Amino acid sequence: MLDPAKTASDLTRHFVAWVRGAAPYIHAFRGKTFVIGFGGEVATGQLGQALAYDCNLLAALGIRLVLVHGARPQIDAEMERRGLESRFHNGVRVTDAAALDCVKSAMAVTRLELEARLSQGLPNTPMAGSYMRVTGGNFITARPVGVVDGVDLQFTGKVRKIMADEIAADLDQQNVVLISSLGTSPSGEIFNLPVEEVAESVAVALNAEKLLYLCDAPGLLDEQGELIDSVTADEAERMLLAGQGLTEDLDLFLPCAIRAVRQGVHRAHLIDRDRDGGLLLEFFTHQGVGTILSRDPLFRLREATVEDVGALVTLLEPLEADGTLVRRGRELLEQEITRFSVVEHDGVLVGCAALYPFSEEKAGEMACVAVMTEFRRAGLGEMLMRRIERRAREQQLEALFVLTTRTAHWFRERGFDEVSPDRLPSLKRELYNLQRRSKVLMKPI
Repeated sequence: MLDPAKTASDLTRHFVAWVRGAAPYIHAFRGKTFVIGFGGEVATGQLGQALAYDCNLLAALGIRLVLVHGARPQIDAEMERRGLESRFHNGVRVTDAAALDCVKSAMAVTRLELEARLSQGLPNTPMAGSYMRVTGGNFITARPVGVVDGVDLQFTGKVRKIMADEIAADLDQQNVVLISSLGTSPSGEIFNLPVEEVAESVAVALNAEKLLYLCDAPGLLDEQGELIDSVTADEAERMLLAGQGLTEDLDLFLPCAIRAVRQGVHRAHLIDRDRDGGLLLEFFTHQGVGTILSRDPLFRLREATVEDVGALVTLLEPLEADGTLVRRGRELLEQEITRFSVVEHDGVLVGCAALYPFSEEKAGEMACVAVMTEFRRAGLGEMLMRRIERRAREQQLEALFVLTTRTAHWFRERGFDEVSPDRLPSLKRELYNLQRRSKVLMKPI
């Protein structure tokens, strides 16, 4: 039988750990602009309700939100109600005059429903006591797509210009900006626009921190069907050209995400529209739940600075507590900070290793190798090992050694051989802790 007190204690501990883990992201994202694009499937029902709850929290945390919505299923339903047949060319709706009337009707109703959900404030709900000001406007100038492969798309359009200053002015007033995927021309015509292209154009025009698409898949998948948590624009383009793991939504959203990060959007995200709390999990946990696209790799390897000491203390504490690593105080870390190399994931320190040289014996100790649990399958340990090996060679060292009680097999698999403590440099040999009985592994470099 489960102990209720122990269960409650575990839940409390996990909750506290989650909130503390989310804190760096809350600080980093305050005042930043997020553009969230989604289709009509997300705009209504339980998905729309959950989206409103999560957007309310994001706005309360000081994130500048722009929501861009489509209405394809609502348009299809309206056309069916009127006895009209939907026509598409290469996945793009052919919008004639009759279809445009359906588009305007469906888009208006969908927008009103979204505004109503975002305006809730009932007691005993996540939006209790809140009030979100939702604004919009004629922010998009459009032009017709024209004739493609001999097919006149008529009132189907493309983005011509985004009134970025006007959107930014609304965001400065702490408003949530809601944009429908419609645009107007200088001649007063209305054009039906692809939601994914509107979201891309808005994100680029605003130089947004993040562009996020809610789609019909968990994100990009590899050949084994496993989620790819991060990918560069170049890698994503190769997957797109190969047609690897693409769904109906991904085929539309992925090209826009690639273009956006190449044009200055910091990150683009693809997450499952059916994942409850997906926005919160993607933005405020280390591992996220979808696929992140960036222009450059998310992991960054660099040398540590004194500003990293606090993060190093947090990273090393669990391994020191269970005896995996020898305890080091904050003061000692500050003194030895130049010995450390660290790896960041999207600006958060997630791994480290240190090099302690013994120049007379031309050997160096690789110490304090630590990687956050959720990133231990990302190859960061090997990245850090290669960085330490390079630093050792730069110092004309000829061998690298480690002392470990728990991870000897990991090092053996990477070219280290177990040796006697007598092989240690003399100064290190004098400090060797017989009670700890660490295994000594060495590797020529």
